[in-house]
Amino acid sequence: MTKRKITVFGATGSIGESTFDLLMRQGGRETYDVVALTGGRQVARLAEQARALGAEVAVTAYEDALPDLRAALQGSGIEAAAGPNALLEAADRPADWIMSGIVGAAGLAPGFRALRHGTTLALANKESLVTAGPLLLSEAAAHGARILPVDSEHSAVFQGLVGERIEEVERVIITASGGAFRDWPLERLATATVAEASTHPNWAMGQRITIDSASMFNKALELIETREYFGIDPDRIEAIVHPQSLIHAIVGFVDGALMAHMGAPDMRHAIGYALNWPARADLPVARLDLAQVAQMTFIAPDLERFPALRLAREVMAARGMAGATFNAAKEAALDAFIAGRIGFLDMTAVVEATLSEAAGRPGFAALPKTLDDVLGWDAEARHIAAGHIARMRK
Repeated sequence: MTKRKITVFGATGSIGESTFDLLMRQGGRETYDVVALTGGRQVARLAEQARALGAEVAVTAYEDALPDLRAALQGSGIEAAAGPNALLEAADRPADWIMSGIVGAAGLAPGFRALRHGTTLALANKESLVTAGPLLLSEAAAHGARILPVDSEHSAVFQGLVGERIEEVERVIITASGGAFRDWPLERLATATVAEASTHPNWAMGQRITIDSASMFNKALELIETREYFGIDPDRIEAIVHPQSLIHAIVGFVDGALMAHMGAPDMRHAIGYALNWPARADLPVARLDLAQVAQMTFIAPDLERFPALRLAREVMAARGMAGATFNAAKEAALDAFIAGRIGFLDMTAVVEATLSEAAGRPGFAALPKTLDDVLGWDAEARHIAAGHIARMRK
C-alpha cells in the first residue's frame, strides 16, 4: 500500500510535538512517507524528529541556525535548509497531508502555498483564517484542496456538523477555560507578570498561546475563525467560560437540540481526528469518567475583564482588513508584553488603538484579493502598533 506523504510545519512547537507523537505511535516511517519537517531555533530537536521519521528535508525558519541544523543531521542523508524561501519550497514538495502548526502570521504563506497543490491542510494556524479567511478558502476551492480545522473548538464544531446541514444550525458556542486569570480580582490584572500569564490551568501549550488564553485574545481569534471557516453569522456565534475544558464546542440546531463535543483537554484529539479523517483511530488521550467529573460549570464571559472578545465582534462586523490588522497588532502587543515593555492590560489598548487608526486608512474596508494585500496590512498594522507601544512607554 502506498504510504501517505506527510509534512509538518512547526514541528518543534506544541502542536508539532503532539503531531510527531501521533505519527510515531501510528508506525512512524513504516506507515508514513515524511516529506518535510520545519521548526524554529530548536534545531537539535528538529533533527531528532527528522531522523526518527526519516524526513526528506528539515527546515529551520532562521538562516543563522542552518549550520547547527546541518551538523545535527550529519550522516543522516536528510537535507537541511533555512529561511522563509526554504519554508515555501518545503510547501511546494508534494504531500497528501500537511500540518500547519506555525504560530502567528508567519504560518500564512506556507499554508497558502501548500493549497496550490491540492493537498489536505490540517489548519492549527488560526491566524490564517483570521487574516485571510475568504482568500484562503477560495484558494483551496480553486485547487481542489481541503482544509481541516485543528483548533480544538473548531474541530469540535466540524465533528458536530457531520451529517448535518449548515442551514439548520441556529448557533455555535465555543468554550473558553478563562485562562490563568479567570479567578483574579479585576484590579490585579494590571500588575500580572509574564510568568503568571504563561501558566495555563488546563492545557499544555506554548507560551504565546497560553498568554493569549489569559487575555482571551486566543478566544477572540477563534470567534473570528468560526465566522470565516463555517460562514456562520457573527450574531449566532457565542463564547462561554467553561473552567473544566471538557466541552470544546456546542452546535445548536433550529429544533432546539444542542450537540456538544466532549473530551479531555488534549490537542492530540483534534490533531488525530484531522490526521485520520474521515475515519477515526484509537488515540492516546484520556477517557472521561463522568462520575469522576461529577459536574461542569458555565459562566458568561465578563467583557470588562476580557475586552478582546468585544474587539472580535467589531472585527467581524468590519471584515475587510480588520482581521489582518487585529492579529498583527495583537502579535506586536504580545511581543512587547513578553519583553516587559508594556503591561498585561496594555495589550488590549494597543490593539484597539491600532484598529481605530487603521480604520481611517484607504483600503481598510476591502476584502483581500491577494496574499500580498494581507501581508502589506500586516506590516502596516505592526508599524501603527509600534507607535502606540512607544508612546505607552513614555
